[in-house]
Amino acid sequence: MDAVDKAQITSMLVQRLIAAQFPQWSHLEVTPVEHDGWDNTSFRLGNQMSVRLPSADGYVAQVEKEHRWLPVLAPQLPLPIPTPMAKGVATDEFRRPWSVYGWLPGRAANVGEIADRVQFGADLANFLTALQPIDTTDGPVAGPHSHFRGSPLNTYDHDTRQCIRALGSIIDTHTILDVWDRALATEWDREPVWVHGDMAASNLLVLDGRLSAVIDFGCSSVGDPACDLVIAWTLFSGDSRRAFAEGLSLDEGTWARARGWAMWKALITYREAIATGSLGTAENRFGWRVNAKELIHDLCLDG
Repeated sequence: MDAVDKAQITSMLVQRLIAAQFPQWSHLEVTPVEHDGWDNTSFRLGNQMSVRLPSADGYVAQVEKEHRWLPVLAPQLPLPIPTPMAKGVATDEFRRPWSVYGWLPGRAANVGEIADRVQFGADLANFLTALQPIDTTDGPVAGPHSHFRGSPLNTYDHDTRQCIRALGSIIDTHTILDVWDRALATEWDREPVWVHGDMAASNLLVLDGRLSAVIDFGCSSVGDPACDLVIAWTLFSGDSRRAFAEGLSLDEGTWARARGWAMWKALITYREAIATGSLGTAENRFGWRVNAKELIHDLCLDG
């Protein structure tokens, strides 16, 4: 088997890999997680562990990165993050490395799970404020391994303009281009900082209504933190957005790029939903407070 796609990564496959490489855990039940990601396919292993397997070859670099850096970051952060427990090796059946982590309790931070979004915004800002200044010496410079999270925003200039042309008259092209061009006119001109890279609701865990842990550092890097601020629009609004923004000491240019990152994400999500005939489903991403079309409108209004 030369390649295994996401649909072929099953509980039975994981059970066989565990039995062969970590027989001390072979008696533990393997079950799918409630909300799976895209880069990796994840399972629960017993009650205390989880297993993550790269869903495609392009995500393999994330395995080594997390094993190298999560133990460095964890003691310096105010909330729990995943603890690597073992690294599986590639086999003839699954030709990619994979990981076992400690299990972190909580549910993904869908809007309905959060008791107080203002407090949640402040707590998330506190986490990012602790993450960003951690020593970046020898850290993973933003690039393909992070899907260019932390890289200059112009990495996605061609893609964004293609989206705008494809969507045409059904969007406010003039305002969107203004938002995008203003974002591109700024740059991160300071030393690179730590970036989570996928600061989405699905990677934020909630217990008793409050932020309890941050997971999935596969897209982490050192670079421009603007991409980590997209959640200001996807999850927060009004007072909760203000609480999040006020908890971060970042300049207007960084917020302009963050708005650009959010616009890129909303545009590609909306274009895909139209292309696949899945409006009303695919454009409603997990954890977003509105759908992609409404998010684009919000971003046009939020100057």
